[in-house]
Amino acid sequence: MKVSIISLSDVHGYIRADDFRKPVVAKDFGLSRAAKAIKEYQQGSKTNEVSFVIENGDFIQGSPFTTYIKQVMPAEVPVFQNFANDVQADFRVLGNHEFNFGRDYLETAYKNETRLLNANVIDQKTGQPFIGRPYQIVERAGLKFAFIGLTTKYVPKWELAEHITDLTFLDPVQVAQKLVDELRPKVDAIIVAYHGGFAENLQSGLAEEPLTGENQGYQLLQIAGIDALITGHQHREIATVVNQVAVTQPGYRASHVGLVQLDFNNKIKTAAHAQLIKTSGFSEDVAVLTNYQKYQTGLNEWLDQPLGIVDDKFAIKNHFLARIKSHPFVEFINQVQLWALRNSPYHDTQIAGTAIFSDEIQGLSGSVTYRDILTNYLFLNTVVVERLTGLELKAALERSAEYFALRSDGKVVVSQDFLEPKIQHYNYDIYSGIDYTIDLAKQKHNRVTINRVAGQNFDPTAKYLVAVSNYRGVGAGEYPMFQADKILFESTADMPSLIRDYIKETGRITAKPVTNLKVKGYLWTDFEN
Repeated sequence: MKVSIISLSDVHGYIRADDFRKPVVAKDFGLSRAAKAIKEYQQGSKTNEVSFVIENGDFIQGSPFTTYIKQVMPAEVPVFQNFANDVQADFRVLGNHEFNFGRDYLETAYKNETRLLNANVIDQKTGQPFIGRPYQIVERAGLKFAFIGLTTKYVPKWELAEHITDLTFLDPVQVAQKLVDELRPKVDAIIVAYHGGFAENLQSGLAEEPLTGENQGYQLLQIAGIDALITGHQHREIATVVNQVAVTQPGYRASHVGLVQLDFNNKIKTAAHAQLIKTSGFSEDVAVLTNYQKYQTGLNEWLDQPLGIVDDKFAIKNHFLARIKSHPFVEFINQVQLWALRNSPYHDTQIAGTAIFSDEIQGLSGSVTYRDILTNYLFLNTVVVERLTGLELKAALERSAEYFALRSDGKVVVSQDFLEPKIQHYNYDIYSGIDYTIDLAKQKHNRVTINRVAGQNFDPTAKYLVAVSNYRGVGAGEYPMFQADKILFESTADMPSLIRDYIKETGRITAKPVTNLKVKGYLWTDFEN
């Protein structure tokens, strides 16, 4: 008998095959395509085949649509349960981004959701999962299956304290070990759905990123008794079998559907298989489109509200050049971060850093709408201020300088450390308020020279106020000089709202030349003569 475990992860509210940018172009992703892929697979299954569907987290946050629901129609957040129904989900798991809107919103979103599996996010007062259940045992075709749901324990590292009030994030490996020991004698197979990924290479076990505890998938694979491991969080595309355990991670925005197949003979697992099904070849599912349609008009009107005008120099035409030379769009985002501090005790902050999050970022041009803002600043980050020593400030710039690698022929490229095992353009920061040089001919950690800070000579012993996102402010992205306990101020408004308000207040914005960053020590790139 064949058992199929179908999975989605990190849909991030991309319900249709649409990235919300204009002109609207049908994209090769979206829950609507995934729903069709799942239904066609199930319809083509053999009569003796059992199948389950898992929605593996980061489902209700991450797109302009999810922001619209949160800010305009919060009572409608249970609609995401309808979308989970459309993909025929049997089980659901909490992702880290589920917590971005706070515990109360989360509890509303999953109210009466009996499919939610949550074994390691615990209410401190009750000692029980704050929502959901740790696991569920299901019997099908004479076989018993246990499904366990886990979330990365790293959430408190990023998340605002008020969003996770009275919650404890237990170590998922320890929790899984205990549950597997308890459940293994009672069932024929155990499937773990973990919203987290892998810090180690699955074949060699060698670390591919810092072992912070954010991604403990490799450690879960060492637990005897697990038959399949469904993962997510990293947006990677993984389908493999490791020590007879089938493993999947199905990408981002429903670009793929994960498929694990387990073969059984007399209740004994005889084989395990894993693959990814690309959703681009499927049409959009009518049921998903019907559920989405009721929001489409209001969403578009909200997104297309005119805010102000910027000149064409804010448009990003070449992402690599924008990162190596800085760009008016980067300078603009940094200025908004500083503007957010205007009524705070830290209004005299003059240094700010931000990133061009991905190569999909287009920048701004002409008449700006809220759609433009939400498709350029993808995250509902807040602005924080911290005080760094000059040496710490230089260390932050050195970390960013690791983004560039110099080939033997003198060509500058993006370092593989920022491309594998996942793309991390969002961890290369560009600063305003500092005149600095990155010399790629020098060794890492000694590439940066700070020439001036806010027009003054740089002093490594001085202390400087620095504005960054709350994501960077807690040290995420291997920036240990930033820490949550060093945050002096945090904006109440998120960055998309701040950008919107800044443009509305300013009306027309003109770009100025950006000259404070110089990268040297290379011979050529693909984009310069």
